[in-house]
Amino acid sequence: MEFEELRRRLVEKLKREGYIVSRDVERAMLRVPRELFVPEELRHLAYEDTPLPIGYGQTISAPHMVALMTELAELKPGMNVLEVGTGSGYHAAVIAEVVAPSDAPRERWGHVYTVERIPELAERARRNLERAGYADRVTVIVGDGSKGYPPAAPYDRIIVTAAAPDVPPPLVEQLKPGGKMIIPIGDRYMQYLYVVEKREDGSIRARPVTPCLFVPLIGEYGWREEQL
Repeated sequence: MEFEELRRRLVEKLKREGYIVSRDVERAMLRVPRELFVPEELRHLAYEDTPLPIGYGQTISAPHMVALMTELAELKPGMNVLEVGTGSGYHAAVIAEVVAPSDAPRERWGHVYTVERIPELAERARRNLERAGYADRVTVIVGDGSKGYPPAAPYDRIIVTAAAPDVPPPLVEQLKPGGKMIIPIGDRYMQYLYVVEKREDGSIRARPVTPCLFVPLIGEYGWREEQL
């Protein structure tokens, strides 16, 4: 079966299950070719709703989690977004397709900045994004994602794809008033996905959404490798 048909079936399944609600997220999930972001030997599994290993102890998130986090972020075209944890680049491409739609004029495009701590994965993600047609809408940075990326701050939205012990203060600082952060918080084995909102006065409101399981956010404001 062709990848395009498998992608369509997966999106229909995620709609039925309530993970995809908005037209924007549906369109993004239909447009981004997940098969280009998984290892070649696993491409036959690209449209199974499951995480897949991408090397260096990291994974590409299950499609339902990508859809859920993207929906919770309430992205809009033109937004400036920070992603922490690039991995293979797939989630960054989905975000980019919402904030900078392929069929929208470039002057209305937003941009995605995504930080990856493992240089080899960052380079692979750059190649994946270029091959899929998102290199002009996604900037990949090698660094400690728990510190965010100050040069492009402030951000309308921050999406963290690795679990932190608490909300990293630099990410709160780099979030615009009125902005939202989607982040898994917890220990190595039990985590909750949180929506963190920064009010106009700078105060923070955080609400848990659902249990989840992500790889740990390693960095100065995340976990230290010796703690794991």
